[in-house]
Order: sequence, then C-alpha cells, then structure tokens
Amino acid sequence: MIAITELLNKFAPISLEQMSEVRLMNRTDMKFVTNLDKLSQLLAMAWQEYYVQDLGGERNTEYGTTYFDTSDFVMYRHHQYGHTNRQKIRFRTYVSSNKQFMEVKTKDNHGRTKKKRIEVDDMNLQDKEKRQFLSRHLRYDVDTLQPTLSNRFSRITLVNKGMTERLTIDSALRFHNIVNGMDKDMEKLVIVELKRNGLVYSPVLKMLRQLRIQPHGFSKYCMGSALTNPHLQVNRFKLKLIEVNKLVNNI
Repeated sequence: MIAITELLNKFAPISLEQMSEVRLMNRTDMKFVTNLDKLSQLLAMAWQEYYVQDLGGERNTEYGTTYFDTSDFVMYRHHQYGHTNRQKIRFRTYVSSNKQFMEVKTKDNHGRTKKKRIEVDDMNLQDKEKRQFLSRHLRYDVDTLQPTLSNRFSRITLVNKGMTERLTIDSALRFHNIVNGMDKDMEKLVIVELKRNGLVYSPVLKMLRQLRIQPHGFSKYCMGSALTNPHLQVNRFKLKLIEVNKLVNNI
C-alpha cells in the first residue's frame, strides 16, 4: 500500500482562501465508509480530478471533537430511534491551529442539516456568550448537558477542479468515552463525505462505484457512543456496527 502522504503529494494544492469560492448553496451530502486499503486506491485514482487543501504544507490535518449530551443521552437516543428532527452539540478543535468552535447541528424532517457555530476558548457552558448562543440554537436546557464522548481523527479535504464539490476523508479515528473512560481505536476505518452543489456531476462517484464503496450513513457521535458504552441501546445500529467491524478487519 502506497503511503497516504506520498499519494497526497501528487495533488495540486488549494488554499483555504481559494476554497471559499466553493459556494455550495443547494448542498447535498453523501457519506461512504471504507478502509485504508481502499483509500489508497481512491487517492491514486483521484489526483488528476481534484485539488487537496494545503494548510502551510499540511495536507492531512488532525481534528479533535468533544460531544455533549443530556445525562440520559437524549440526543443519542433520538438518533437511535430514528427521529428525523434532531440536534447535536459539539466542540470542534483544529489541532494544528489550536482553534476551537462550539457547534450546534440541527437535522430537519426533510433531511437537511444546518450548522451554527461560534469560536470559543474553552468548553465551559457557564460562559454567558455560550449560553446565549445555545439559547438561540439548541432546544435543550444548557444545565442538563454534560461531555460524553471525544474523538481524534485526521482529515483530508479535496475540491474538484470544477469547484462544485468538497470531499472530506477522515481516518485514524480514535474514541474516548468521557463518562466511563473506555477507549476504542478505529484507525483503519475511513469515512468519506461528499458535499456537492445539488446533483451536479461528481467525478468521485464513478471512482467509488469502481472500488465498490457504497453510500453508508455514519455518525461519529452515535457510533463512538455505541462502541464504548455497553449500557446504551444499539438496535438501530447493529447492522452498521457489523459492517464497520468487517471493514476494519478486511473481512
């Protein structure tokens, strides 16, 4: 398997400023789950059609996330029960720049996801600015929230040369359950998310089909929680957990 770094060096770079030109006003999202072997094949196929985001020479950037939920895991349970109108709150840290954002994601009954975020210095929910932000965008009482799960992963961001889509590729995923201290290493797993302008042509879809990488829903919060907390119900996620285990172990 060719090293990921070597494959990424074949891509022409795109800066963060240039990426701002990719305005996905009518965005559709698709997720795919695969493993490192298939990722190497995908990158070897994609380098002529895509730019890679380059941040000061860094092309595979480390991220960290901490998720909050209620003490009885209402946000997890809403996803587990298949509620289409649900929310998620997280703190996203860009490790190389040490920038951190508090984000609220809301998925509506039509499958559209809206994200609101503010830059923050810490995860203290007693802070006045954070409480005001959450009172506007979150349906839950701030005082019922607690940190439940954290993760670390590396992200590659590709932009097609037609500037109509972004492709994020997450790997080296590690979970830490804050409630019970359990850790889970999923470093061989790869999560690909395609964000494009409506239903315009996407070069990567043909490549994914050739590699037999199928669309596959994957919530890092829900999967990480299900993998590290044996007290949570996982009925709706059982099939996904089995599929993920096969991918990680190349079965």
